[in-house]
Amino acid sequence: MNRLEELKKRKIVAVIRGAHPDQILPIAHALQAGGVSTFEITVETPKVCTLIEKVKEEFGNEVIVGAGTVLDPETARAVIMSGAEFIFSPTVNAETIKMAKRYGVLSIPGALTPTEILTAYEHGGDIIKVFPADVMGVPYFKNLQGPLPHIPLMPTGGISAENIQDYLKAGAVAAGVGGSLVNAKKLNSEEDYLNLTEKAKQFSALAGH
Repeated sequence: MNRLEELKKRKIVAVIRGAHPDQILPIAHALQAGGVSTFEITVETPKVCTLIEKVKEEFGNEVIVGAGTVLDPETARAVIMSGAEFIFSPTVNAETIKMAKRYGVLSIPGALTPTEILTAYEHGGDIIKVFPADVMGVPYFKNLQGPLPHIPLMPTGGISAENIQDYLKAGAVAAGVGGSLVNAKKLNSEEDYLNLTEKAKQFSALAGH
């Protein structure tokens, strides 16, 4: 199974934003223990390239790790060289998509309108991240399936335990889950990480794992 199919099968991408470098491996272990094994580390995280390397060394192919908030091809190349397996962007940048494709990693650009979504797909996006999903909600996401049924869509932004199943039923191939799953600032004790594992189990169950 290739990484695209693997990501779709796993359904949940945990968005790790605002974490201290020392937290990344404990967060990854806590998430994996709860059945969530696809991680997006946002590029404003200090030492992000080193951290991606560390996650790859620690877990190998058991997890899929990529970089998020990638705005330009230079940043994309840097994280790809460190082992990122997918590139998440909040916007459609053709050169960034091209860079990901050049190195054979998944490109997941962010778009909101039908025109942006189609443009991102035509430029080579493997999955299009509908962002920010919560601004438009599930009915909007469902309506996108009418004219664009052939484009794999992944809502990100405001995805929670309360609505993830609604998005999956509305045609999402996966979902990017941020603060409702990983809130790095609130991870200060062993108990907090155990709670993160429990949250991951909840999301995994909701995604049908």
